[in-house]
This record gives sequence, structure tokens and C-alpha cells, in this order.
Amino acid sequence: MSARIAVVDDDPLLREVVVDYLAGHGLQVQACEGGAALRTLWTSTVPDCVILDLVMPGEDGLSVLRWLRASSDVPVIMLTSNDASADRVVGLELGADDYVAKPADLRELLARVRSVLRRRPPVDHSAVPALRPVPMTMAEPTGKGSEAWFGRWRLDRSRRRLVDPSGELLPVTGAEFGLLCAFADHPNVILSRDKLLELSGTDPGEVFDRAIDLRITRLRRKIEPVPGDPTVIRTVRGHGGGYEYLPSDGPNYGR
Repeated sequence: MSARIAVVDDDPLLREVVVDYLAGHGLQVQACEGGAALRTLWTSTVPDCVILDLVMPGEDGLSVLRWLRASSDVPVIMLTSNDASADRVVGLELGADDYVAKPADLRELLARVRSVLRRRPPVDHSAVPALRPVPMTMAEPTGKGSEAWFGRWRLDRSRRRLVDPSGELLPVTGAEFGLLCAFADHPNVILSRDKLLELSGTDPGEVFDRAIDLRITRLRRKIEPVPGDPTVIRTVRGHGGGYEYLPSDGPNYGR
């Protein structure tokens, strides 16, 4: 029987291209648009290898990877952007086996799939492991405060997104939304990495410190007027370090 591959990516075109290419080389391939679809697949079919995009809306790839590694050693190949060295480091630390940079070279991807399959014993498809559910890192609203502004963006808790005064919407991932709620509920408070993980709904024992740093770096790219000179979420060094949210009374377009 040929190996079973799960392709987890929110981009339908990329999923279609990868599925067609790998299937054309004798592999059984199942496309999943995100972590929820992978969990559904897992109830009936255990893949021999998972190809996992790290940057997805809703639940990001790091959370999916953490869920997989809770109870499974199935090989995981990350899909990352060319300049995302931090993503690759965190992913490898969390237990990924390899990575391929986007846009993916399909021949390289196939070679890496075959490589990780050779290094691992075949999966027993007759025994479906019971992977425990891991909640998406979406903190529920606590009702504290009236409005929270992050740069020019207002936090819209009811719809789990950011919106600016003109009505432009800025979608955020589940992990980013959890962090935004944690900061909004604790303005002008230095929050350690462990505390941020706890407040955003993530078990601190399951994530490396660098994962929270990576997520805040991504968030700053979206919200800071000048991402390289953060004035909304500042880094606090010394005494264990951490991050502090500096609130404003309205949209902040930079200084």
C-alpha cells in the first residue's frame, strides 16, 4: 500500500497543486484546509506524513504541530515562507522533521517526503491513536475596558478581528486574537511569556518561549505604525523579560 499523506494548508490552489503532484507519484494524498479538517481526518485515517503550513488563519500551524506531538510521532514537514527562519527554528524545536520554503519546489517536496518516510517505521493504520483535543488559542472576552486600540486598529472581540476607523478589516489568527485579548485586559502591565501563554489560553508547558516571541513579531508587523520601532507592544528586558501593552485613547498612526 502506498504511503498516506495529509496536506494541511489554507490556500486551495496550493493544496490542489501539491495533491495532484504527489498523487501522480503514487502517494495517497488527502487535502485539509486547516487543523479542524486534519482532526476529522484523524478519526478515520492516520497519515504516514503530514505536510503542514505554519501560517494559517484561525488556528496556526504551530498549534496544530503541538497537537500532533502531544501523542504522535508522525513525520511532519513544514511549509514556511522564504524569510521565515524564526518559524523554522520554532517548528523544529516543537518536533517537526523537516521544512520546505514557499513557493514550494514540488520535486524537492516529494524528495523530502520520501526521505522522512524512509527514516520512520510505517504507521499501523489499523490502530487510530486518540489524540487529545487542544483548544484553539482564542481567549474569551472578559468585559474589561471599553475599547482597545492597537496602532490604528480597534479590537473587535465579538468578531475576533481588528478594524480601523475607515472600516478596513484586519483578520488575525486565533493565537494572535488570544494575545490581543490578554494585552487589552492588562494594559500597562509587564506580562511574562508564561503569563501571556496562560492568558491567551495556551498551556505554558507545551510551547517554547520562542513561539510566543514569534507570534508577537508577526503581530507587530500587522499593528505597529513602525514595526521595527514598536510603540504599542514594547519588549521589557531584565528581570525575566516580557511584554507590555501601551494603550491609547484612539487610533495611533505613529509619531
